[in-house]
Amino acid sequence: MGMVGGGTRTIKKKGGFRVKSYIRRLVYLFLLGIFTFIEFRQMNQVRRTFIFYTLEDGKPAVENRMLSRASTEEMALRRYVEEVLLGPTVPDSLPLFPRETRLRSLLYRDKVVYLDLSESAALPLLEAPMRDALWGLGTLQQGIRRNFPSVQEVRLFIYGHEVPVMQMGEVWG
Repeated sequence: MGMVGGGTRTIKKKGGFRVKSYIRRLVYLFLLGIFTFIEFRQMNQVRRTFIFYTLEDGKPAVENRMLSRASTEEMALRRYVEEVLLGPTVPDSLPLFPRETRLRSLLYRDKVVYLDLSESAALPLLEAPMRDALWGLGTLQQGIRRNFPSVQEVRLFIYGHEVPVMQMGEVWG
């Protein structure tokens, strides 16, 4: 009988130790989460989603990037478009435009984006000659609307000439 009582005490101590250990771990994880959140907010960055297409079969490839937070919506749009023009970070993905394409101007007024790209945006990609310029422009237009819900319309220009872009099928899934 003395052994049964002694064994019971040992189980209680072990159980108490386990509970304290779990609580301690949860507190550590909670504190780590709080510090991570605070550091993330201090970094002053925002996540943006980009769509490119795979080289192999042309299927959409999603990339998420952290961009620095801008003081105005127009500056945030400019940063987004410049990142799109830089192209994908994954080697097996196609850029939307030829590498020499540049942003000539961007204006955001009354929930409408006016976006003017250099003339090379009208050229087909050497890596994918079956894709025309409208494919890249349509994907860019969708990306802007997806990442910036306040934008109601995107007017695209190539070297000052407006390009009518039809709404493509939803590639964002």
